[in-house]
Amino acid sequence: MNKTVLIHTLGCRLNSADTALLTSRLAEAGYTPVKEGSADLIVVNSCTVTAEAARKSRQAVRKFRAASPDAVIIVTGCGAESDREAFLADKAASAVITNPEKRQIVPLILEYLNSRDTASVGGRAKSLTENAEPFFENTFSSFPFRSRAFIKIQEGCNNCCSYCIVPYTRGHERSRDFAECIADCRRAVETGFPEIVLTGVNTCAYSDHGKVLEDLIREIAAIEGDFRIRLSSTEPAPDNLGLLDVMASEPKVCRFLHLALQHGCDRILQKMNRHYTRDIYAHFVRSARERIPDIHIGSDLIVGFPGETEEDFADSCNFIRQIAFANLHIFTYSKRPGTPAAEMPDQVPGNTAQERYRLLKQIADVSHREFLRSNVGKTLPVIFERVGKDGFARGWSDNYIEVRRPAEEVPLDRIVPIVIRPEDFTGSQEVLN
Repeated sequence: MNKTVLIHTLGCRLNSADTALLTSRLAEAGYTPVKEGSADLIVVNSCTVTAEAARKSRQAVRKFRAASPDAVIIVTGCGAESDREAFLADKAASAVITNPEKRQIVPLILEYLNSRDTASVGGRAKSLTENAEPFFENTFSSFPFRSRAFIKIQEGCNNCCSYCIVPYTRGHERSRDFAECIADCRRAVETGFPEIVLTGVNTCAYSDHGKVLEDLIREIAAIEGDFRIRLSSTEPAPDNLGLLDVMASEPKVCRFLHLALQHGCDRILQKMNRHYTRDIYAHFVRSARERIPDIHIGSDLIVGFPGETEEDFADSCNFIRQIAFANLHIFTYSKRPGTPAAEMPDQVPGNTAQERYRLLKQIADVSHREFLRSNVGKTLPVIFERVGKDGFARGWSDNYIEVRRPAEEVPLDRIVPIVIRPEDFTGSQEVLN
């Protein structure tokens, strides 16, 4: 009998990479992936990085149960680590399995089918481990509904930022076996994917018996084929400056850095337990722009962190204006039980945090438009991924600008050179004003 599986992914690119590995494991067990609709098996790959993400994960499970009362619904991902009891209390999930148990998802599903005992399946393997030996996934990533291949190379984080739940849900830093990473990337290229995205909690921490991220990128870039390599979030530590040399010398590497900042005030960075100062961050950005022209510098920022004063916020805004980010992901601080920041005094009122969000968003929008304008007239390599109902194909340049063109003018899922015009931008009139 043909069995179907629908995997619903929330959260980060690492979750997308985990979903690709889950897809392969389940396909080997006879499950055919479907993009939407009903399915015999539904897997919710959850997120819990913020309270809102955790709420959306629980909401998704309840929604799937209401729509598919007879389906087997498995919850995994970071929410399975931090909110296991909440998922079980909802009685919508058939079983909840931890992040490391993803590799045993097939036998755990069989265990559930044999016992139908929701509470007894999963939750035994914990991700908080000191073992720094390289790990193996023992399968290749599969992307039936994507134009980009998200390849997992690293897991866990040792930074322990005071606001972050991730070290408690993903564990300590460890890296995927070097040869297995290369093999997974080679298979993605041979399958025809024009872009490989290297993902992890802290990709810059990659290390396998002396081989670091720069070595991995060079080896991937040596694979024959017309494709490019994009890095997910990176850290601005001085030890990571060598990464810029690789990016500048390897034409297959996208001119893109999502360089985590979180705040533009040194006092708050210290309270966050971030391991750099504004000066270190600014030096990293200057070095990147000197070596890699037209590089896209993006970042994450948190407003309303406990103890953030009006002076701290103003200091942060001034620094952010100076950096002139190509784009910013802005979050209001979300209290995560079990993290040091959740117990800090002087929690910022919600309405104050929302107003600061609004002001910071205005700064971000201005710098984003300036970055777009600076690329008009330049030839950028673009991969068009989809065609909308309006008849326009949309895709991304190597320096992460969304570009649109009439669908009949461009091919999909190939790198094509495009001379950028103002009308190529979504919301082009707003960009020009």
